Amino acid sequence: MREILKNKILILDGAMGTEIQSYNLKEADYRLKTFKDHPCDLKGNNDLLSLTQPNIIKEIHKRYLKAGADIITTNTFNATSISQEDYQMESIVYELNKQSALIAKQAIIEMNLEKSSNPRFVCGSLGPTNKTASMSPDVNNPAFRNVDFLELVNAYKEQTRGLIDGGVDLILIETVFDTLNCKAALFAVYDYLEEENISIPVMVSGTITDASGRLLSGQTPEAFWHSIRHYDLLAVGLNCALGAEKIRPYIHTLSKIVDTNILVFPNAGLPNEFGEYDESPEKMSNLLKEFVESKLVNIIGGCCGTTPDHIKKFKESIKNLESRKIPKIESLTKLSGLEPLVIREDTNFVNIGERTNVTGSARFKRLIKEGNLEAALSIAKEQVENGAQIIDINMDEGLIDSEKMMEQFLRLISSEPEIAKIPIMIDSSKWSVIEKGLQNIQGKGIANSISLKEGEEEFVRQAKLVKKYGAAVVVMAFDEIGQADTLERKVSICERAYKILTSKVKFNPEDIIFDPNIFAIATGISEHNKYGEAFVLATKAIKQKMPLVHVSGGVSNLSFSFRGNNTVREAMHSCFLYYAIKQGMDMGIVNPGQLTIYDEIDPKLKTAIEDVIFDRKKNATDVLVKIAERFRGGIKKKKVDKKWRKLPVNDRISYALVDGLDEYIIEDTEEARQLQSAPIEVIEGPLMDGMNKVGDLFGAGKMFLPQVVKSARVMKKAVAHLVPFIEKEKEKNNLKEISNGTVLLATVKGDVHDIGKNIVGVVLACNGYDIIDLGVMVPPDLIIKKAIETKADIIGLSGLITPSLEEMIHIASEMKRQKLKIPLLIGGATTSKKHTAVKIDEKYSGSVFHVTDASRSVSVVSQLLNPKLKEKLTYATEKHYDMLRENFYTNLKNINLIDLKEARKRRPVLNYKPIKPKIEGRKVIEQLDINKLKKYIDWSPFFHAWGIKGVYPKILKDSKKGIEATKLFNEANEVLDRIMNENLFTVKGIYGIYKAKSKNEKVKILDSSYVISFPRQLIDKGSNPNYCLADFIAYKQTDYIGMFAVTAGYKPDELAKKYESENDDYNAIMIKIIADRLAEAAAEWLHEFVRKYEWGYAKHENFDISELNNEEYLGIRPAPGYPSCPDHNLKDIIWDMLEVEKKIGITLTQSKAMNPAASVCGFYFAHPNAKYFSVLKNNHNEI
Repeated sequence: MREILKNKILILDGAMGTEIQSYNLKEADYRLKTFKDHPCDLKGNNDLLSLTQPNIIKEIHKRYLKAGADIITTNTFNATSISQEDYQMESIVYELNKQSALIAKQAIIEMNLEKSSNPRFVCGSLGPTNKTASMSPDVNNPAFRNVDFLELVNAYKEQTRGLIDGGVDLILIETVFDTLNCKAALFAVYDYLEEENISIPVMVSGTITDASGRLLSGQTPEAFWHSIRHYDLLAVGLNCALGAEKIRPYIHTLSKIVDTNILVFPNAGLPNEFGEYDESPEKMSNLLKEFVESKLVNIIGGCCGTTPDHIKKFKESIKNLESRKIPKIESLTKLSGLEPLVIREDTNFVNIGERTNVTGSARFKRLIKEGNLEAALSIAKEQVENGAQIIDINMDEGLIDSEKMMEQFLRLISSEPEIAKIPIMIDSSKWSVIEKGLQNIQGKGIANSISLKEGEEEFVRQAKLVKKYGAAVVVMAFDEIGQADTLERKVSICERAYKILTSKVKFNPEDIIFDPNIFAIATGISEHNKYGEAFVLATKAIKQKMPLVHVSGGVSNLSFSFRGNNTVREAMHSCFLYYAIKQGMDMGIVNPGQLTIYDEIDPKLKTAIEDVIFDRKKNATDVLVKIAERFRGGIKKKKVDKKWRKLPVNDRISYALVDGLDEYIIEDTEEARQLQSAPIEVIEGPLMDGMNKVGDLFGAGKMFLPQVVKSARVMKKAVAHLVPFIEKEKEKNNLKEISNGTVLLATVKGDVHDIGKNIVGVVLACNGYDIIDLGVMVPPDLIIKKAIETKADIIGLSGLITPSLEEMIHIASEMKRQKLKIPLLIGGATTSKKHTAVKIDEKYSGSVFHVTDASRSVSVVSQLLNPKLKEKLTYATEKHYDMLRENFYTNLKNINLIDLKEARKRRPVLNYKPIKPKIEGRKVIEQLDINKLKKYIDWSPFFHAWGIKGVYPKILKDSKKGIEATKLFNEANEVLDRIMNENLFTVKGIYGIYKAKSKNEKVKILDSSYVISFPRQLIDKGSNPNYCLADFIAYKQTDYIGMFAVTAGYKPDELAKKYESENDDYNAIMIKIIADRLAEAAAEWLHEFVRKYEWGYAKHENFDISELNNEEYLGIRPAPGYPSCPDHNLKDIIWDMLEVEKKIGITLTQSKAMNPAASVCGFYFAHPNAKYFSVLKNNHNEI
């Protein structure tokens, strides 16, 4: 058939079911005498008609043959024991399939076509069954399956046996909506062919279920192809669900990437309201003719709704047209989850996330052992969102049923598209666990690992199965003698494995990943001196001798001798990767974002490290050890000048805008309106002239953000005065609104912080852009819906808390899925250019721009809305992002983690006698004295919020910023005075101190059911302790832990909205910033109050505000989200214990952001040695 398809388009028949329906068969027609007494209804079991109505089935085949079909498919779509179970007819499956094949063969014989010069073929149809291996039928139990891989294999194998015994010429696995079902069918078919030592062609056809462009199980067409391309298929294509017009884009995609024949047999259009298909033979044939003319397909046919008339028209329409030529596809590693991953030469370095590994992540192991799989899934999701391109799953732990847990966890992952979209690496030292994992992933994953340590026979057996399951493979440089430690052994073992894999197993070279073993260097043992160079040179040799393979390794092993000295370790990893990647190391389980930039390493340290890596000097280790030690460790108000009031009106307006003076703006605007022929000309003329001047001064750094916001307030008031006149003019002359473009802004779902977003909106509005501000806590679907509805030119996303970064990635992915190209602006305190480049830009098909502050927003937006400048900006940004990504992936490294048991051994020794507090339990402070809080305000962040960088009070005397900073400071204090004098809002607080004891990483709050779990540092710190917050609570005797929450309440938001309604953005923003500062000041005051009076362990303390800001006091107040306890979910315990929402009104969003935003919470620790630290390096995927 392959030879025929080189020169001819083959025609597949049309729908069997459509033709059967035309006979209007009754229940009795399905039964006849044979099944007269069958216990259940049989009508609808069309496959049974091959036994009870064989002449009807044969007649249908003949009609299709007469119409011109080259290939007729057997009446066996549901002829598996799984599908026939619905009719209690599992026992006749073999007979059904064999008889169906014989009927089709007989139809060809009776039409005298079996020896025709135009041969006809019988194709055995294997349908998808009515069960799915990748999806749960129970929404409440996503890990449940009503069928598993081996059950499918057995069912399909039985069906294949019947079809082949009946004489089919080829097999078609069709209407695939779950790729794991398809992989089971392929496994069964080829297993049977291998057992019987026969060979017949096999085709596969998937089904795109809707306009999402994915199979029902979530895979894209590319991912689907990557999952099944390990078999030598005659053809691959799509059928059903969509008509020819809708299916074309996906066939076009496959046609470009598939290096075999393409088939398509779509429905006769989409079903109408009665479930019928209306697309005529003429229309459908014209559509498919275009497929052929465009060289997209090799085989065409019809699915639901198509008839012999359709097939006849197809045949006529393609007469004398040439078949698609199979393209030569570059040999690249092609993996998949729900989405494809192609590893190209320019991919540079593939980051494999390993935190879902019980041997490498104590937290993950704990969650798995506790059965908290939902939380364990969140770790997997974090890795994906943090940039992992492949996720490694390992369940090897003595007290875990590894096979069962591997299966359960992978099934849960398949219900989480954000995780399942990337390929899975099944990691285990037990072959049975690897095999169980491969039976539960629909995509093309990686088996990690196999080796020659048990001999060649077992190596070959495992490799053949890996290939059969459709996975790539990691091969350790390990043979019968042991692990390879020299250059020669590393290369020779890998070469030996390569020859076996490619010659005996027929493994594609690009699907082989070698791990040549990275060992510790600078150990003081001379035999180890060559380890570093051996790996680098082995990598080079492997890539030269076997250019299509990949090389991976565990980098953290290299620096084990320097555990505890992270600066040196990071530098060692960077140096090592710099050379290893140059020589071809292109994959690894690493910790992204924590590598020292190679060029920034201290030159002497770098030289010493490279001397060790390459064993350049006899004393290299001694030199590095020695060098490593260096790396352990108010104004009077200005008199108002009103001379400007004598200027011409246009100049007065410009002056008012630049100076932010609104006292006379309405009368000046009205005067200007009287002088113009139309009110709109006031905006086009003096107002825009003034704002252009503001923009120029701001862009040149001669105006600061607070001034610009004041200018916006003046502008808004002027425009508000003109609006009624403009509306009348528009009605009279049908005028259109003037706008430079539309920008949609939103604080993402789960986040309530909006100061930065509001400032950007004001600045952009000042420059003539229409702003659609959706506010805070905006879900992705609303952002996208409103952007489409309003035809927004640009979308701006803002967020402050860490989970907001994940939400931005999700929004970018959704915009890509919905094929939007609207430029996306990213901003907020936790965002960065690197995160945008690595995490967000690669998720979106349009352009993404990180905007550092409001001063950049105008420039970026103006360029994006100018076609010529947009192209230039986009090119420059992408080039910069490419560099950031390259640096990020090139400079990855692996920090050395220890297991939790070892980390506990290294906990700090902290003996002390707990101090009994004066009060226990909860106390509420209904109103904190703002006058007292003023002295606790840290003003530096206040200036930062306004875009004025500097440290208070030095900023007030800065030669460039001092005048504006002083003015701003004075105005803030005026607002504070007004807040106090008019009682504009109330600052509340709540705190509690409770008896507690610790055990390992848990703090038990005595006399309650609450247990707080804090993470322990798992990085190898050598002789330095591995901290956990629980260490600061006594474990032998009764100790205490405190917690608190403070808020400036909802009044600031209400007041800000009032100012916004009055077009006074300056005061709206000022109120919110001051509210934030007061909340932080309240947290500082309350902590001092508790230390000195309520707990009393620091009753003689007397610090000024600078000393408080420098945290010179005893004890700490870490908040959920801090590096020492990054889990925001810990806020739930604070909220429950203190009844925060009930007592002082602070609520938590789904992402655990506090609302109102001007709120602070945390824990109190009184231990004199309590300190802040970070556990973020426990996660290898932190940027």
